[in-house]
Amino acid sequence: MANYIIELRDVDKRFGEVVAVNRASLQISRGEYVVIVGPSGSGKTTLLLMLGGFERPSSGDIIIDGKLVNELPPAKRSTTTVFQDYGLFPHMTVFKNIEFGLKMRKVKKEERKTRVLDILNLVGLEGLHQRNPHELSGGQKQRVALARSLVVEPSILLLDEPLGALDAALRRQMQRELKRIQKQVGLTFIHVTHDQEEAMSIADKLIVINEGKIQDEGSPDQVYQQPQSLFSAKFMGDNNLITGKIAEAADDTVQIKTDFGTFRLLVNKKEQSLKGLTVGSEVTFTLRPENIRVAKREDTGENLIHNAKVTKVLFQGSYIKVIAEVPGYGELKVQLHGMDHPDIREGQVISLNFESKNVFLLGVKDTE
Repeated sequence: MANYIIELRDVDKRFGEVVAVNRASLQISRGEYVVIVGPSGSGKTTLLLMLGGFERPSSGDIIIDGKLVNELPPAKRSTTTVFQDYGLFPHMTVFKNIEFGLKMRKVKKEERKTRVLDILNLVGLEGLHQRNPHELSGGQKQRVALARSLVVEPSILLLDEPLGALDAALRRQMQRELKRIQKQVGLTFIHVTHDQEEAMSIADKLIVINEGKIQDEGSPDQVYQQPQSLFSAKFMGDNNLITGKIAEAADDTVQIKTDFGTFRLLVNKKEQSLKGLTVGSEVTFTLRPENIRVAKREDTGENLIHNAKVTKVLFQGSYIKVIAEVPGYGELKVQLHGMDHPDIREGQVISLNFESKNVFLLGVKDTE
């Protein structure tokens, strides 16, 4: 229990008739970089605001450092928050912006100076302490906002879409910087974003939320490869969701009959905790585009998809994205290494296959 710096127990947040967060329960360990990801309006920012004390839960408990904090205001919590709009004081220099929180805490002048200069070095802003915010780039402003939050030495740093105002190249750079800084200072970071790629690139732990409900949680690899809900499977990257009925079930394999073929899947029933995993059950499995290969038309092995007509070929740099029309299914998304398939073209009819270990059975159809 001591390793959990944050616990949420059945937390709800309602605004009138609107349920923004619905019975959210989770545990966050000390020193983790946690990313809460979901579409606009999913409840992720509301969840962050409740952690920071800017909103109070309608019901349920929020526990930080072993203490119930439901009624505590932001200033009484061991958290600080970095917002997307930076919130810098335009009339203050970089140094004074960062120093402000220390002055409010009545830290002595010499210690303030030392801590501000140290944090400027940490975030890569050495020599810029006398500039005003209007003289800084977007990335530099974000670093000042980050430094201002870190200099007061919180236990938890909350980041609300911190990179949303930056261009793509700068976002990637700041993602690396945030990860470096978090590992260096050893704090718990909780970062909200709608960007799935950003979430997977920096998180130790991902929390997927939609319509106020936590849909999935785990390492980026777990969430991507073994989604726990249909929403998570659809939201986290490209995916092909295939439905069918269980034709046969053994201890570690199932045969799934679909409208365009019968496929064999490896399945660990204990890990997946599937409901209704019996012959005749209607289920959904996920097939990531990068796990599909081009097969020879004469192949007769397992998990073959014949008569797939290529309708689009999109060049994506190191790989090509292929859309193939499969009779009985529809559009199947396939990702191939371009150098391995230089001649693939629109209108071509191809065969495809995949390995049993590279799919994940979600369970009963339409369970979200």
